Amino acid sequence: MQTYLEFERPYADLQTRISELRVSAEAGDADIDSELEKLEAKAERILADTYAKLTPWQKTQVARHPSRPHFKHFTSRMVEDFTPLAGDRAFADDQAILGGLARFRGRKVMVIGHEKGDDTASRIKHNFGMGKPEGYRKAIRLVELADRFNLPVVTLVDTSGAFPGIQAEERGQAEAIARSTEACLNLGVPMVAAIVGEGGSGGAIALAAGNRVLMMANAVYSVISPEGCASILWRTNEKAADAAEAMKMTADDLLALRVIDAVVPEPLGGAHRSPDVAIDLLADAVEAALESLDGLSRDELRADRRRKFLAMGAL
Repeated sequence: MQTYLEFERPYADLQTRISELRVSAEAGDADIDSELEKLEAKAERILADTYAKLTPWQKTQVARHPSRPHFKHFTSRMVEDFTPLAGDRAFADDQAILGGLARFRGRKVMVIGHEKGDDTASRIKHNFGMGKPEGYRKAIRLVELADRFNLPVVTLVDTSGAFPGIQAEERGQAEAIARSTEACLNLGVPMVAAIVGEGGSGGAIALAAGNRVLMMANAVYSVISPEGCASILWRTNEKAADAAEAMKMTADDLLALRVIDAVVPEPLGGAHRSPDVAIDLLADAVEAALESLDGLSRDELRADRRRKFLAMGAL
């Protein structure tokens, strides 16, 4: 069953009308093929017009859509021979952050990313993609393993932020995030990071400090969620839309600010409507990014990464 967002209501109403007409046509009540064609064309125009002028807050809603592809969907289509590697070898295996060895279009790579889950049970299992210290320490272990065996690293970022619970803080959440970011910056192999949904706070940057940072067109990337920002500045979540506008968290804004390197287009109506097409578009962009890093030495890769992040915010 399709889940429609609030701003998609005109399109949703038209789709309901189209479904009703199809039922009537199947029952043999009338020949309404021409009417269906007109309504379907109108629905397509409405969807295109709607998505051509999404606000930052509406893009946030798209980025959070429950049917948007997640880590497991990307790895099942983008790579072959994916072999999960579990645990941080110290405390536990965090299911919010997954990773392992794989083949990506002929290359051996290490793939790491956040997994949010698809339904209630899996979302609880994966803690809604909110990593704990052991998750980021697992990421560090896998990044260092990739560095040791000269494997490019591809990360898929999709989290509202690192888990803020007291137990996570007791186990060193901030230190784990900082060490994960450091491990990415120190890599002597190519690293391509992709913001595929939500890129929230340090929980995102811990897996996104790569040579190339890609961002899907309807993804968002910011230091805090719009609701969190609004609760701090205005003491109410009702200002979330204003906060989203002010934070410049969309792909186009961040490309202009040089925080990311490229925007990956999405199918009409968002990645959740045509997941396979969206995943293929991202795969093409990742391949191009990796090819742009071919031939660079370990020192050159580190220097490239350093230049990129030091240039952010420079006049």
